[in-house]
Amino acid sequence: MVETVIESIDELEKFKNSHPISVVYFSTPECNVCKVLKPKLIELLDDDFSKVKFGYVDLNKSREIAGQNTIFTVPTIIFYFEGIETIRESRNISLPELYEKLDRPYKMLF
Repeated sequence: MVETVIESIDELEKFKNSHPISVVYFSTPECNVCKVLKPKLIELLDDDFSKVKFGYVDLNKSREIAGQNTIFTVPTIIFYFEGIETIRESRNISLPELYEKLDRPYKMLF
């Protein structure tokens, strides 16, 4: 999976509106949970939701994005379906539960 690094609000808007389904992973390099979760999320997407585009935001470099999107904790994952925020998960993220939330809308689009 190709990761798109997003560093501005304009880049985020363009990214989420350019794909039928996209996910943005909000994190910081210091977050140990984030380091473990990110490869597992990418594996889940590669295996079961291969048409989802993956974006990454380092909140240490892009604080205005955190403010604009009300990100208060890391990791936070937001899925956009046709540019609209549809699923938001933060901190304690269960990949099996995330799979269940994604499965039906993903199958409806593809």
